[in-house]
Amino acid sequence: MYKVYLKSGKEESLKRFHPWVFSGAIAHIDGEPEEGEVVEIYTSKKDFIAKGHFQIGSIAVRVLTFSQDEEIDADFWKRKLSIAYEMRRGIGVAENPVNNTYRLVHGEGDNLPGLVIDIYARTAVMQAHSAGMHLDRMVIADALTEVLGDKIDNIYYKSETTLPFKADLYPENGFLKGGSTDNVAMEYGLKFHIDWLKGQKTGFFVDQRENRSLLERYAKGRSVLNMFCYTGGFSVYAMRGDAKLVHSVDSSAKAIDLTNKNIELNFPGDSRHAAYAEDAFKYLDRMGDQYDLIVLDPPAFAKHRDALRNALQGYRKLNVKAFEKIKPGGILFTFSCSQAVSKENFRTAVFTAAAMSGRSVRILHQLTQPADHPVNIYHPEGEYLKGLVLYVE
Repeated sequence: MYKVYLKSGKEESLKRFHPWVFSGAIAHIDGEPEEGEVVEIYTSKKDFIAKGHFQIGSIAVRVLTFSQDEEIDADFWKRKLSIAYEMRRGIGVAENPVNNTYRLVHGEGDNLPGLVIDIYARTAVMQAHSAGMHLDRMVIADALTEVLGDKIDNIYYKSETTLPFKADLYPENGFLKGGSTDNVAMEYGLKFHIDWLKGQKTGFFVDQRENRSLLERYAKGRSVLNMFCYTGGFSVYAMRGDAKLVHSVDSSAKAIDLTNKNIELNFPGDSRHAAYAEDAFKYLDRMGDQYDLIVLDPPAFAKHRDALRNALQGYRKLNVKAFEKIKPGGILFTFSCSQAVSKENFRTAVFTAAAMSGRSVRILHQLTQPADHPVNIYHPEGEYLKGLVLYVE
């Protein structure tokens, strides 16, 4: 196995179990490992400290284990996936009679950096974010089949847009096991078409499940605007929450089509819902003050630190428009899923927007990702979803 030696003092983060080794921390490497190979990491004093997947780039190694004796083999994957599944069962999202949609593996949060697995009824959708996870995809799929047994029939691999392009891996999306086209899954008793073939992420935003459920409790009798609706998750929950009307807006006509299908799946023929394929800012500019519950759940405005300034301007601009238009006594659900935007950055952007609008605003809830998207306590960067529920006088 190739050995990676760190510069003096650069082992401190690993001693605190942080799962990344940055390229600038490396003194030298014995040999020339290929991307995705497992390497051992040693301190400058040649003491073993960890092993993980090697990759070219700023994150040079993603740590899989801090034990020298633990082999990265079929038993390793089976053990890790079993631990992940038992946690989901323990928190009530797996083996739940009204919920068969959840995240089974959340990268660093499950000590498997670079790997995401979402469960949609009888289909698991696997996504690799590192060369190592891509190369190990078949042994991971075999382990997943062993761990979940007859609970799943299909494993779909969806990594064409998530792997580092410099690795020249040329991944193809497709089924590793099975091949069913049945794409309806259930979340807290509501049904959704999951577009794992061409949809964003793994096909559905599983991370908003608990926040959608919270919105349902506030929807009764309200006029709801779901901006950046994607597949209409918040809209469907608002409908069940007995909203007076629900309008869904997204710039993608494909997303609007899927939203309408999900509404029809749960509330056939219900005239309370309407959907519009339109730019968010243009819609906010032209709309009146008919809404007293608004959801702002935009795509990531900042994929990296360099885009932070523009992202914060975007959040301010978006929230100012919502504050200006929402009815007195209205409730605003506003989110950021940009990992580069900290909780403090986001709050400041929203607070500034509130001040610019001149409205009196109170915080009702501070939201984050659900328990099946856990944050490794040694990797706080894993907390990416930020949300506020605000009461606007």
